[in-house]
Parts: sequence; structure tokens; C-alpha cells
Amino acid sequence: MKKEIWFGLSIMAMVVLAAFVLLPPIGEMTNGHLGLLMLALVVVAIMLGFPTAFTLMGMGMIFAWIAYRSQNPSLAVDQTLDLMVQRTYSVMSNDVLISIPLFVFMGYLIERANLIEKLFKSMHLATARVPGSLAVATIITCAIFATATGIVGAVVTLMGLLALPAMLRAGYSVQLSAGAITAGGCLGILIPPSVMLIVYGATAGVSVVKLYAGAFFPGVMLASLYVLYVIVIAKWKPHLAPPMSAEDRFVPLPPMNQQIAESISDKAVVGLVSALKGKRNANVSTQEILKQLGIALLPLITVVLLSGLVYFKLTAPLVIEANEGVVAMGGAIESSDSTEAESNITGLQEPEAMGDLKAPPLANEAPQALGGAISEPPAAVAAKEASTDASNAVVDVAKSASAEPEIQERQDAPQGFWIAMAIVGVALFIFYAYFSFVRLEIFKMLLGSFFPLAIMILAVLGTIVFGLATPTEAAAIGSLGGLLLAAAYRRLNFTVMKESVYLTAKTSAMVCWLFVGSSIFSAAFALLGGQELINTWVLSMDLTPVEFMILAQVVIFLLGWPLEWTEIIVIFMPIFVPLLPHFGIDPLFFGLLVALNLQTAFLSPPVAMAAFYLKGVSPPHVTLNQIFAGMLPFMAIQVFAIILLYNFPAIGLWLPELLYK
Repeated sequence: MKKEIWFGLSIMAMVVLAAFVLLPPIGEMTNGHLGLLMLALVVVAIMLGFPTAFTLMGMGMIFAWIAYRSQNPSLAVDQTLDLMVQRTYSVMSNDVLISIPLFVFMGYLIERANLIEKLFKSMHLATARVPGSLAVATIITCAIFATATGIVGAVVTLMGLLALPAMLRAGYSVQLSAGAITAGGCLGILIPPSVMLIVYGATAGVSVVKLYAGAFFPGVMLASLYVLYVIVIAKWKPHLAPPMSAEDRFVPLPPMNQQIAESISDKAVVGLVSALKGKRNANVSTQEILKQLGIALLPLITVVLLSGLVYFKLTAPLVIEANEGVVAMGGAIESSDSTEAESNITGLQEPEAMGDLKAPPLANEAPQALGGAISEPPAAVAAKEASTDASNAVVDVAKSASAEPEIQERQDAPQGFWIAMAIVGVALFIFYAYFSFVRLEIFKMLLGSFFPLAIMILAVLGTIVFGLATPTEAAAIGSLGGLLLAAAYRRLNFTVMKESVYLTAKTSAMVCWLFVGSSIFSAAFALLGGQELINTWVLSMDLTPVEFMILAQVVIFLLGWPLEWTEIIVIFMPIFVPLLPHFGIDPLFFGLLVALNLQTAFLSPPVAMAAFYLKGVSPPHVTLNQIFAGMLPFMAIQVFAIILLYNFPAIGLWLPELLYK
């Protein structure tokens, strides 16, 4: 019997033994203990190979019936069926889950567009002078392609067919080659747009948009650590990753470029500009020269356009809001006279004493003062003057509003902008000083493979992160981008569409049923009081937030051995998440740590699915133990990345806090 089977059976035996030892006798078991027993039985059933979704659903239904039967046996069946219907409906009405089939469809289309071979070749030549260039190109290609597809098995399998033979022919170590492919292929479950983050967000009640923004820099950090490790190993032990030979770095040039390089200059821009002059252009098409020159100047044009946009944004004139003359409704223009008049009118005052009581004047008689002269009371005079001043003020405000606004001058660009422009200018000068015709051909390869994928990924992520679209709408944009890419590479036909739609429906059905089973299981677990029992046990340990975080991450790391990330999220995240408020831990930050930790679900032996994907397409002499040995250093890098993220939370939280204050 294989070692892997013995290992799996031993873990199942340990789970069953722990359940019998730690749980009380049957006569003393409470509903909470039944919940823990249900949890242990689910883990054993999944390890035996039963479908996860239907195992969760079946166990949840059985134990929910037990929980309801202990309260009211006559209604237990009806309540259990009602629970199943309500949980299924609540899951299916979750709008966030609509993005899953769209992202999966995008991934299958891109996978079938045959981009990965061109991408790997162009990245291989672009990094030719970097130590361990083949492994570096493999990690970068895996990261980009896994980000675009999100399908770990497909990326590892394709890179195993494409990159592993190339690295073995170049004399690379089997362990380093296998580790680079498996670790790079698993990056798609962390770097957004990631289906795993959608599943966690829907399970833990965390915004998927914030998760995408938070997971971007940790994903880039992890990929950079992988690349740094390969470069260090290649410099320290060159026999594990020999440098590329001149033959492998050779790039054939088109006849026109070859002629210009030999007769005029090897530098692309200088040679193309010089070829436009006089008789030197006799045997070369001017139209073709201009086309090549336009491609060579694309980096300069892009930098100029971006710099212009930034300049106009920074120097835009300030908008000055005119607040003069704005009068609150029911208020009055502030002035000393009007205030005094208002106080005279509205103030509560004793009436003036009158000398004698006289009959009121007749209608045709004018009132007379005691002195015989006709006059108005002082308060009335002041009120009339205040009313006149207010009317004049309103007229002035109306005139100022009708007048044309004053044209504001543009601001001066800050000094930092000009410093940045100077640095960019120097970088461009150095770039074009070494931009030969060989590099021009490599740049054209990148234009045909790397940049389309990069632009599509940035468009999808940008619309999500900057709030221009919801994850579902951005997934629809990504699906349209996948269709356009497949059409551009002439791979869009009925067969590709049929396979992509079928696989998308199959994967989406699996994910949706998994959510339904998880929801029913969580409800049964809560009904039995299992969650309350675990909460009481954890709180009784009197852990600090740091100790709880370490405990949670160690448990998730160990669960990554027998289980995949889907089971870990849908089964165990509903147990951990309710404990987070007690320890003052942000669910977003906890989710980022879990996302980094769940990389081990595909890299941790003996149930590392990425290793089995690679073994299925490897040459016969590559053993499973060699693949496992190559994965271990990258697992250590993952643990180091988790420690970095925990000690410097700004790596994951800076972007969400900046965008969504």
C-alpha cells in the first residue's frame, strides 16, 4: 500500500480516536457534543472520498433532525425540510455568487486561447540575463496566467508540459523546477480576481471589494519572495539553475531589421530613424520602417501620455466657491443697524406708558403725536431701513451671481512631479540607449502575450477597486475580455465555446452546492450548540489576541494537509469568524492571513493537489517525493510571508483604508 494511503488512514484514525477520547460517554453527551461529533465525522467522510457538498448537506440534515427531535419530535421532519429550503434559497439569492461563473468562464476561455506558450517564451527571453531565468520566467508566467484564469490545476498542468521539460533540458534541479511550477501555479487562489476570496467574503460576511484591494499587495509580495528565492539560489548554487547559453538566448530578426542592424546601427530607434534618410532607404519599405519605429516608441508615447494626464490633474485650477451674499432662509443681512432694529422689533419689551386714555381717531383723521407733528415710531423707522438694506443686499447677490465667474489660473506643478519626471527621463534614456533590435523583437512578443493579459486583469481589478463596477459587473467585463482575446488569437470557435460553457457550468454547480451544504451544516452545528461550546472553550483559555491568531493560523495550516481550501473555508471559517469580535480582530485582516495560509492547502504534502497535477504530466524519472521536496522551501516562504503580513498589517490594509475611508 502506498505511503500516502497509510498517511490518510492514520489521520482518519487519529480523528476518530480523538472523538472517542475527548467526548463524554453516550449517556452524558449533550447536543453540543453531538455537534463536535458531526464535525469529526464530516472530516473523516471527506477524507474517504465522499463529495464534499453532499457530505455537508447529508450530515447537516441528519444532525439538524436530531436537534429538532430533541425539542419537538412531531415537527422534526417538517422543520428539517424547511431549514433545507430556507438555507438553499438564501444562498442562491446572494448576488456576489453571480461573479463566480463569470470569472470561471473568463478563465476557461483564456486557458483555451493558447496564450501561455507565447507568454512563457517572451518572459523567458525578457529575463534571460537574470540568474535562474527559466524558473523566474516560470513563476512570473504562472502568476499572470493563474491570476487571469484562477484555475490552479490547469495552470500547473500546462506549465508542467511547457516549462518543466525546458528547465530539465537546461540542467535545472528537479526539486527547484517542480517547486517553481507548483508554487507559481497556486498564486491564482490569492491574487485577485480570485474565486477563493469571493467564497471567503460570502462565508464570513466581508466585502469582496475590500478583500480584492487588500489581497493585491500580499499576493505581489509572495510572488516577489518566490522570485527573490530563485535568484539567490541560482547565484549561491549555480549548478541548481545554470545560466542560459547563447544559443538559448538567440532571437532571430526579420530581414529588414537585420539589414538595418548590420548596415546602420544595432540600436533600434537610431537605426530606424537613420534608415529614413536619403539613399539608405533604397531597399527598405518606408511604411514598414514607420511601423517598426512606432512600436519602438510605444514606451515613450505611453509615458508622455500618462505624464500629461498627471500634470493636468495636479495643475488643475482650484474651484473657489463664492460664499459672499449667501443668506440662510429666514435670516437677515448681518449689520449693526439691522441687528439693533431686529432686537427692537422682536424683543419682548414693556409697552410705553401713555398719558391719558383717549378714544381712537376716526377713520378720516390722521393720528397726531402729542407735540402736534405727524411722525412714525422709532422702531418702525428702523425696521423700514433694515428692510431696505436687505433688499439692496439681495439685489447685489443676484447681480454677482449673474456675472460670469472669474477664470482661475492653473496651479504650479509640485516640485516632486518634476523630480519624478527627471527620474523617468533618465530611465527612458538608459532604456533606449540599450534598446537593440533583439530587445525590440522581445518587446513585440510581450505586446502579443503579456500586455493583453495585463491590461485585461488591470481593467477588471481597476473597475472593482475604484468602485466603478461591482465584482459581478467586473466579472462580466472579464468574460467579454476573454472572448475578445480568444477571437484575437483565432481560437474562438464552437468547440472552445462548448467546452468553456460546459466546464463553467460544472464548476459553478459544484461551488453552489458546496455553499448550500455549508449553510445547512453551519445551521445544524449552531442548532446543536457546537459553536457555543467551542466559543466557551476558547474563551476559557484566556488567550490574548496574538495567541488566538497564532492558534487559528496553526489549525488552518494543519487542516491544509488533509483538506482543500474549499472545505477549510466553508466548514471552519464559520467557527472562527464569530470569535473575532471578542479578540478585537478585523475580519478583513484575518481573511488576508487565511488567504496566505491557504496556499498551503495546495502545497502541503501528502495531499498537495498541485503535486499530483504536476506528477501526471512529468517525465517518468520525476518522482512524487522530489516534487514534495521542491515544494517545502516555498512553503517556508509562505510562512515567512504570513509573519511579515502580521507584523506589518499595512501591507494588506493600506489600500482598502486609502480607497474606502
